[in-house]
Amino acid sequence: MLVIDVVLAGDNAVVVGLAVAGLPGGQKRTAIALGLGAATVIRIGCAAITFQLLAIIGLTLAGGLLLLWVCWRTYRDLRHRPPAGLVNGPARKTLGRAMLQILIADLSMSLDNVLAVAGAAEGHAWVLIAGLAISVVLMGIAAGILATLLERHRWVAWIGVLIVLYVAVKMIWEGTHQVAQAV
Repeated sequence: MLVIDVVLAGDNAVVVGLAVAGLPGGQKRTAIALGLGAATVIRIGCAAITFQLLAIIGLTLAGGLLLLWVCWRTYRDLRHRPPAGLVNGPARKTLGRAMLQILIADLSMSLDNVLAVAGAAEGHAWVLIAGLAISVVLMGIAAGILATLLERHRWVAWIGVLIVLYVAVKMIWEGTHQVAQAV
């Protein structure tokens, strides 16, 4: 079960890494810590209402559209971020903006993660909560490493944007089919 959760949390780690890249060191750690706290709360909340969420037609589509917005914002940040060492460039990313990107991405991408882990937990709430908590901690470690890598090698950030775009388009595609079947 933990393996399922860690694999599915990988895309979240990419988004968190992209969101905090460009923040000063102290704010980067703060954003990751706050983002992980929020991710934990969101995932436990989603886990508590998993079966009710399954009944909502269009939720995957809405999540994909939200994630597409996160992808667009990240693309704009990358396109306008000055190269390393350039002092007089556009303003750096703010902690609030990074947190907004993390929260929206986690809201939109947590459902698949929670559903997979809920199925693997076979009704044991403590297993579900422990698995989600461990994956969030691992996601934080991965996000910190990715953020540092993204600062040093800008081209890796573009790969991250493509990964997030792929996830968003996939969610929109699947959500559109859910809505079409319901109509």
